[in-house]
Amino acid sequence: MTDPPKRQGGRQLVVDITPLRVSPEFRRLFLGYLLAFLGRQVTVVAVPYQIFVITGSSLAVGALGLVQVVPLLIMSLVGGSIADAVDRRKLLVISQMGLALTAVGLAVNSAIDQPMVWVIYVLTGVNAGLSAIDIPARMAVLPSMLQRELLPAGFALNQAVAQVGGAVGPALAGLLIAQFSLAATYGLEAVLFVLSALTMIGIRPLRPEGGGTAAGWSSVKEGLHYLKGQRLIQSCFLIDLNAMIFGMPRALFPAIGTVVFGGDATTVGLLFAAPGVGAMLAAATAGWVGGVRRRGRVVVISVIVWGLAIAAFGLTTWLPLALGLLAVAGAADVISAVFRNTILQLTVPDELRGRLSAIHGAVVSGGPRLGDLEAGAVAAVTSPQFSVVSGGVLCVVGAFAIARFMPELWRYRSGPGRAPPPPAADPAPA
Repeated sequence: MTDPPKRQGGRQLVVDITPLRVSPEFRRLFLGYLLAFLGRQVTVVAVPYQIFVITGSSLAVGALGLVQVVPLLIMSLVGGSIADAVDRRKLLVISQMGLALTAVGLAVNSAIDQPMVWVIYVLTGVNAGLSAIDIPARMAVLPSMLQRELLPAGFALNQAVAQVGGAVGPALAGLLIAQFSLAATYGLEAVLFVLSALTMIGIRPLRPEGGGTAAGWSSVKEGLHYLKGQRLIQSCFLIDLNAMIFGMPRALFPAIGTVVFGGDATTVGLLFAAPGVGAMLAAATAGWVGGVRRRGRVVVISVIVWGLAIAAFGLTTWLPLALGLLAVAGAADVISAVFRNTILQLTVPDELRGRLSAIHGAVVSGGPRLGDLEAGAVAAVTSPQFSVVSGGVLCVVGAFAIARFMPELWRYRSGPGRAPPPPAADPAPA
């Protein structure tokens, strides 16, 4: 690792790029993360859009969450145990190649005369499981690449990557589907994952310190046992699940984009991209977060803002306003993610970080998939708009309830003189 250059003190508004300048390994990881994240965001748009085109059913789109959440939860626990046991560089390369193969399968299925829905479900389930292995390994390698003084900037750069990918990827996917085809869009996704793997081949082996903990059920149980007595961490996980299960309307974007707003795949892509744009702007101007001490309170308020913005989105029929409200929701979500992750980083011992990061990854990736199922089911018996509005309202109610009955989060504040980093981005659903 390269010694970081001396820098002037003081707080800054924009993201610090020093880790990219001083660490070649971090540059490779950063580029690989950007490529992989763009690939994931292509899937986020293309798969639900294709399901909706084939079936015309928001419930069928929502069912994607059900077929993805089981492998995601199982492999998140397994992935955390593996990430604390083996060379994390190899694990990252293998997972990227596996994700590329699922994209090739989706491309081939899309190219036939009558694409098979069950194939889409199976391949996206495999994709979710592979992502659950990739995420904890990626989160755990950063301290091996950067000096401690540069970790805050490294975590913030990862956050910025996620938000740029969340803004550009869905818009690009919608444009590619509209101008070319679903098969070509999935083909681009496969190329992005292969390029991501190639960027990381040149990184040195990254085994856990001390050789790691043997992977297995006992390792998984150790992480779960630690979480059992940590109400503060539990409340962070619960409030995120609350926001994503009730307030995540993405399964309804194909129906809302094509029916409510009368658009096409491009419109659907813009709806998926809008939260990412807001999150990107919030992440890029997140230099102020290190000075906040009542971090738990900010988490609760951010989730309330998310829910209110989503509910308002469900009430509008004007596309520019809808996109603006989704951007506000995305900005609130990234602020919540920054502080939830910061609390996790400060609380969890280093030797358990891979396993707790895996549980965290299961929460932040599984929540939106359960939200897909909830949103699609409610829309099937009412309407897409009612599903969005009711979900936003329930999200707000849930945030107040968690603050009331798990006061550890609302009361949490950092100690004097501690300025922890904006952490790695919440893993995005694949």
